[in-house]
Amino acid sequence: MATLNSVLSTFADSDVESRIRHERRKEERKTEKTMEEKLSGAAKKLTSSPIQELSQLAQRSNAINLAEGFPDFPAPLHIKNAAVSAINSDFNQYRHVQGMCDHLTKMVKDMHGLDIDPLTDIAICCGQTEAFAAAIFATIDPGDEVILFDPSYETYEGCVTMARGVPIHVPLDPPQWTLDPSKLLRSFSERTKAVILNSLNSPHNPTGKVFTKEELEIIAGACCSHNCLAITDEVYEHITYDNLKHISLASFPGMQERTIMTSSLSKSFSVTGWRVGWAIAPAFLASAIRNIHVIVTDSAPAPFQEAALTALRSPPEYFESLRRDYQSKRDFIIKLLAGVGFKIRFIPQGSFFLFAELPDNYPLSDVEFIKKLILEAGVVAVPGQGFFHTNLTSNEVSDVNCYQKRYIRFAFCKSDATLTAVAERLGRLLDAAGHLVLH
Repeated sequence: MATLNSVLSTFADSDVESRIRHERRKEERKTEKTMEEKLSGAAKKLTSSPIQELSQLAQRSNAINLAEGFPDFPAPLHIKNAAVSAINSDFNQYRHVQGMCDHLTKMVKDMHGLDIDPLTDIAICCGQTEAFAAAIFATIDPGDEVILFDPSYETYEGCVTMARGVPIHVPLDPPQWTLDPSKLLRSFSERTKAVILNSLNSPHNPTGKVFTKEELEIIAGACCSHNCLAITDEVYEHITYDNLKHISLASFPGMQERTIMTSSLSKSFSVTGWRVGWAIAPAFLASAIRNIHVIVTDSAPAPFQEAALTALRSPPEYFESLRRDYQSKRDFIIKLLAGVGFKIRFIPQGSFFLFAELPDNYPLSDVEFIKKLILEAGVVAVPGQGFFHTNLTSNEVSDVNCYQKRYIRFAFCKSDATLTAVAERLGRLLDAAGHLVLH
């Protein structure tokens, strides 16, 4: 009997403890909800990056990652050796490497014919992302309207939102992603403060478009006539194909004094994790960007700034080889995807992304397709709709054939072995006609 009472007492104690834990958890959730209200309005609007989420899913699923735009092959050996040498030479503390600015001054002069002052017109930052964010925070006040081209990389709208600016999206017309001048001009108002040439992230992410000289002239003319700033992302400046050349918006008449050019080592030298970038602008803008950079991160990684000196001294042959290698990868993935049924109506002119259309008779949306691609083929890419921001009608949103739901972005900045493995995995899922079939 004593044993039975002991057992019953144990169950009773356990039940009481369970209720106590339940009540405690209820109070914790209530407190968490109350604390969540303390988040800023800007933070509440931001969500985790779908590209990073897909990359994490790819890791968990052992899928080949064609989602995120980073190379899976080694960075150039001489640049890595320069970084190792800098670390061993104890360049490991806060540091501004003025030599970087001197080399960038020469590069901008050689590429675009622009004269800049290396002492006043350049801010070295932690990657192009920070340079771009600092440029936004240096120029945009709450309520300022900022024109972006659509589709566009997610970072741009996020930065404008954090600055409490108002993004105004101008859609580029598929499938060639051409700029309609009338759409651009209609987007300006008396509250317009800047045009963000995310698309002048020319070459463009996600489409691979290189803006024509005529399109750039229209944009430059609109900026000048409306007295607006321009902020450009030029990270793919050295990655263009078929003898096309990158032209900076700052090189057009009246634009150097109103343009902030941002770029980095990441794409041209296959070092996306080094986080060394820059903003080039008139002295008053560069100074404001530099002040924000110092408050936020203080300095870019010192040994990698030192290694940047070696990278920026690379001869023309290096960049020619870079373009040849990426053009070969571009041609491989175009042939592969077109061969299994994708519609390739626009050949990338630069960057290392292919924005491919799902076949007309394919019933799934881009998001549904990617989920099946991961599970059945072991390959991950990015659903295109995450790059589109232009408002659609309710009918268009519900229509699976809406063009914003029909594109997939593939990153081809991968080794030949990786791209061959993708071809092998897709090859296992072909029907008798050679087209990809996902169940």
